Amino acid sequence: MTDKLTVALLFGGRSSEHSISCATAGGVLAAIDPDRYTVIPIGITPDGAFVLEVNDPDRFRLNADALPTVVDNGTRVRWPDSTKSRELTVTDASGTRSLGTVDLVFPILHGPFGEDGTVQGMLELVGLPYVGSGVLASALGMDKHFTKTVLQHAALPVAPWRTITAEDWAEAPGMAYAALAGVGFPAFVKPARAGSSVGVSKVTTSEQLADAMAVALAEDSKVLIEAGLVGRELEIAVLQGRPGEPTRASVAGEVIVSGRDFYDFDAKYRGAPGIDLVCPAALTEDELAVMRGLAIRAFDAIDAAGLARVDFFLTAAGWVINEINTMPGFTPISMFPSCWLASGYTYPQLIDELIEVALSRR
Repeated sequence: MTDKLTVALLFGGRSSEHSISCATAGGVLAAIDPDRYTVIPIGITPDGAFVLEVNDPDRFRLNADALPTVVDNGTRVRWPDSTKSRELTVTDASGTRSLGTVDLVFPILHGPFGEDGTVQGMLELVGLPYVGSGVLASALGMDKHFTKTVLQHAALPVAPWRTITAEDWAEAPGMAYAALAGVGFPAFVKPARAGSSVGVSKVTTSEQLADAMAVALAEDSKVLIEAGLVGRELEIAVLQGRPGEPTRASVAGEVIVSGRDFYDFDAKYRGAPGIDLVCPAALTEDELAVMRGLAIRAFDAIDAAGLARVDFFLTAAGWVINEINTMPGFTPISMFPSCWLASGYTYPQLIDELIEVALSRR
């Protein structure tokens, strides 16, 4: 490649996963090949301002004691005003200047206002190519209720659940208690549109439901009450192929819970004890083949694009899909890159693949 591509790396955002998106940005900035790409780091503050950030991986390194964040530095990045241009500009105290023409946007945003189709819709409106799923799949993947509904319709196995809205809880709380009795104990109470185990509680008695609903409703107005499953917790990474090429799935990773109730936010990102991540997971060839097939079917069922991580439980009765994440984390401890590293990719090669697939399909 003689000409470098210009990639706008978009991260941060308004969701409770702001810091995790920043840490993902740190991972990508550290790994992306500077001989192949010119990177424009664009941070979104918790208030939603698009600011020009520094290209410094250490600035966004994952630190359990001080999670990274995008600070409003007074700059404002402006997107193209029509599909006739791919030029970005930035305004600061000295005026407005061009950031050049962008070939691709890499929106490594997690949670609402980024992973849910909102940013994807903005990029579609101005005609900018981007990595990852489009508006529909992003919205479906963000909403656990509709993900399960679509997967169930596609004859894919999901855990039993009931959905309760904030209005239901306020006006007829008996619906939630009936739902809990219907799915049985233990159960998980989780926001429908949040990720990384934010707002999730494990419930073993009906007396715990009110507190669990309060925690979940603090994140979203729609809550899932879901049957707790007994089995191995396994995750697998998916990469879409170029036009005419098949979608691929990696080797699997396993989350081994030894000293916690479940794989919560502190275990994922703050290094809290009680969780071990193993990749590749100890599966037979047949088990891995089945898991890969189900993951790709789930990817296709929601019309995903680019990449995804699909989470499973392997129970005594067989495989159950827990969720599909359309923009999984790229932090040093994240399962998505770990699974592909164990499958033979280097971190820079994985980034190359995501960019090349996105450009070939858009």
